[in-house]
Amino acid sequence: MTGFVNQPDRSSDNPFDPALLADHEGLILQRGGEELVLHKSSDRFTVRAMEGRSLSGLSRHPAVQMMRPIAGMDLTEVQVEASQLESVMVFARSSDDVRFASHVYEMDGVSHTPAYLSDELTVQFAPGIDLTSIQAIATSMGLQLVKPIAGAPQAFIFHVTKDATANPVKLANRLAERPEVLSAEPDVIVRTQPYYRPQVSHYGKQWYLQHDGGDQLKEGIHLSMEAAWEITRGDRSVIIAVADDGFDLNHPDFQGKGKMVAPKDMRRQDAVPMPEADLESHGTAVAGLAIAEENGAGIVGVAPGCAFMPIRTSSFLNDRSVEELFDWATEQGAAVVSCSWGATAVHYPLSTRQRAAISRAATEGRNGKGCVVVFAAGNTNRPVSGTVNELGWPSNVLRGPTEWLNGFAVHPDVITVSACTSVGEKAAYSNWGTNISVCAPSNNVPPDVFLPETGYVVAPPPIQKVLEGKGMVTSDRLGSKGYTPGDYTESFGGTSAACPLVAGVAALVLSVNPDLTAREVKQLLQNTADKILDSQPDPQFGESYGTYDANGHSRWFGYGKVNAHRAVQAAQQQRRSPSSIRQRLRQSSTGLTDIPDNLPLGMTSALRIDSGNPIQDIQISLDIQHSYLGDLEISLESPTGLRLLLQGRTLGNQTRLNQRYNLDNTPALRQLLYQTAAGVWKLTIVDCAPEHTGWLNRWELDIGV
Repeated sequence: MTGFVNQPDRSSDNPFDPALLADHEGLILQRGGEELVLHKSSDRFTVRAMEGRSLSGLSRHPAVQMMRPIAGMDLTEVQVEASQLESVMVFARSSDDVRFASHVYEMDGVSHTPAYLSDELTVQFAPGIDLTSIQAIATSMGLQLVKPIAGAPQAFIFHVTKDATANPVKLANRLAERPEVLSAEPDVIVRTQPYYRPQVSHYGKQWYLQHDGGDQLKEGIHLSMEAAWEITRGDRSVIIAVADDGFDLNHPDFQGKGKMVAPKDMRRQDAVPMPEADLESHGTAVAGLAIAEENGAGIVGVAPGCAFMPIRTSSFLNDRSVEELFDWATEQGAAVVSCSWGATAVHYPLSTRQRAAISRAATEGRNGKGCVVVFAAGNTNRPVSGTVNELGWPSNVLRGPTEWLNGFAVHPDVITVSACTSVGEKAAYSNWGTNISVCAPSNNVPPDVFLPETGYVVAPPPIQKVLEGKGMVTSDRLGSKGYTPGDYTESFGGTSAACPLVAGVAALVLSVNPDLTAREVKQLLQNTADKILDSQPDPQFGESYGTYDANGHSRWFGYGKVNAHRAVQAAQQQRRSPSSIRQRLRQSSTGLTDIPDNLPLGMTSALRIDSGNPIQDIQISLDIQHSYLGDLEISLESPTGLRLLLQGRTLGNQTRLNQRYNLDNTPALRQLLYQTAAGVWKLTIVDCAPEHTGWLNRWELDIGV
């Protein structure tokens, strides 16, 4: 097994030691407004060959033990004798055959899960920095401008050329120190992780669609599909894109006139996204749950009348792969994008490009109405964002306070789906938290974490409880290569199964009301969900999150279990009486307010709105002066207690903030739509670092009802 060198904790080092500062410069990853610690592999690095060149010269180096391509990433991983790592990297970089070489890293989290670097950087410049200045900065650091990033102002993609003086991590950190730069991020590549691995090897068995009771079947735990199908079984004009590991396109469930649209294999860059490896069965099972055609045999999907866009992913996550996936789905007319996967990293914030790619799809897709993006929450029984004191993992893979973050699941434009069981309880593995939108039925098995580098599933501390619940029946690869012999499996599950069920319901909603925006679909699914309850404590942590707060939200179930009939019915009604903004409510602060320096509680300014009508639009205007705006975090709290981050610490050394935050440039505000406008609204500004000071000139709240 390859090794990673543990680096010392930054907080214990002498901050003025130049050697340590230089070392940390290459081991601190700036990503999504956070600093993440990297650990270098002791015996591996990656290279990218010059176009049309061979790496045969490198392969003959006596210290090279192994070379293997990283599928879909145009990178080759090189394993060497640990004592000669640096010298072989110098040899590779000096070769005319090599365009780019980089260390292999591990992000803080699960061990032995490598993080690779590509030769791309994303840099966002301060307002007012012109293109000539940007080009000059890039040239001085050996960077080549590729293109601007749509949806992210003043943000550009750069290639790291052979003239660069450092690796992408160091270059990003050096750029971030410049006054012209707001943020700089290297492109980090990690493997994707499907959210289900079967534990063992047609309409009557699909209890999750509709059932009349029975063993381990709680009343009403199904999706109420039969009543929904009385209204619609889906329309071919509504396309569900399923992004996954490969699809058996010969399966009868995926046949039918106009069924398949714009298939894409991101790995092989062709239009035949079929499975290759024996274990590539996940995508077939996921797609069957969402769109399996009603053909008189086998199973039926939630939205059998809708079209199917199969997208085979590269199996790695980096900026380009996420962009390509969502841009393809958007450009080819997808209405819904279903994603039953996430990163293998325990803590994975999205990069600027990844966030922008999802936001573009969710706001610009469907001619500006937005694609409905659905993600599975994950299968480790951990928060999608939060800290857990980990104990009892095999070989101490995780130990002590561990910060979990699924960047895809917390994206404000995403519908994040957890799982409930056939007996109406939280699935033992289902991830949870304040970012869960809704839940949907699935199976019930212990949680696990899949480590692709080792090929092992690592289970958290065991659950001392009998886990009740039925498995999910869905499509399987034809013949013997799938999860079970035959063409269907009865043991699928995980949030991987819950996610496509919700994607299918969203497609039915758009089939009866295509005028709905993506955020309206999300809100509609939440508003029409069933408030299932689970009073039993979690068997691992003892917490009870199966009830709902004052806002109607549960950490386990979101706003409840999706009800297809109620959702489709509500979509019909909204089409007959579309909402419109009839009034704008405006309040603004008066007088200057000092912002306390380096005070965790910060300062708060409150405004009151008297109207109780539902919010259709919201805008917040800020006017702040501060000697270093990069110290500030600014959040808004609604009358219902929902707290949203308006501005993170990304403004650098700017000194004046005069900004209007709206639904387009601040997607998090969409969570406030359809809530009551009445009550006290609070703006909180926290100065997170010492020395610099400033004040709030004025803020204004503008709500359309």
